Amino acid sequence: MQKKKLIVANWKMAPAGTKEAQGIFRDIAKAGAGSRTARVVVCPPFVFLPTLAALRSKSVALGAQDVFWEKDGAFTGEISAAMLADLRTQSVIVGHSERRALGDTDEMVNRKLRAVCVAGITPVLCVGESVRDHEGGHVIFVRDQIRAALQGVKRSDALRLVVAYEPIWAIGKNAVRPATTEEGMEMAIVIKKTLTDLFDRATADAVTILYGGSVDEKNAREFLWNAGMDGLLVGRASLSPKSFAAIIASAAPLPKTSAVVKRRKHR
Repeated sequence: MQKKKLIVANWKMAPAGTKEAQGIFRDIAKAGAGSRTARVVVCPPFVFLPTLAALRSKSVALGAQDVFWEKDGAFTGEISAAMLADLRTQSVIVGHSERRALGDTDEMVNRKLRAVCVAGITPVLCVGESVRDHEGGHVIFVRDQIRAALQGVKRSDALRLVVAYEPIWAIGKNAVRPATTEEGMEMAIVIKKTLTDLFDRATADAVTILYGGSVDEKNAREFLWNAGMDGLLVGRASLSPKSFAAIIASAAPLPKTSAVVKRRKHR
């Protein structure tokens, strides 16, 4: 049986209010319920987690955008993995490029990831280079990010790991250019090889790899089916129910007849 694609929605610091968050979540839940080929996780801002937990269904799981590594204490403004587990949060994003830009170091990412594992939650580890070069520096950079993040992590915890590749140079207003599926495939292979070296082939094969660079309904299918990816980490497009529904739909393989017609058109 075909493994379901994992589609993770990262809402970042949006929407502005609870009612809008509920509306978007309900629409996503409907789209998820209609898919047999996708698993959907929504990662809203912390303030919406309790409200959306009440709306949760089998078609959509809840995740968080960040976490703090300590269990409790005098850490103003922080949220622990235990608190997220109490809300039955299933996934937590760690090491997102926007968090790293605000000061998260490799050591901090490692501590967050291990705390998430201890709480029994699935970590979504984000890695990605800011500059791509022809000498392979980007490969070394991503490999080192993975090694640093997984230092001290048990194989049993690594088996449920999710790794999201987000090429920073291809994201947002300052993007140099869009990433290609060939570049995505290259990095999927790099991630698998690094995980194999750290653990073993079986562990590497069990890890879910996502692509997370300015994903929308126009490029989702290409990265899901032509870049060696097991799913997608979606930012801005996940706040548009229509766009996100189309992204979820792209997790379904094209009918063979459609694929043949598509190839003929490109000849």
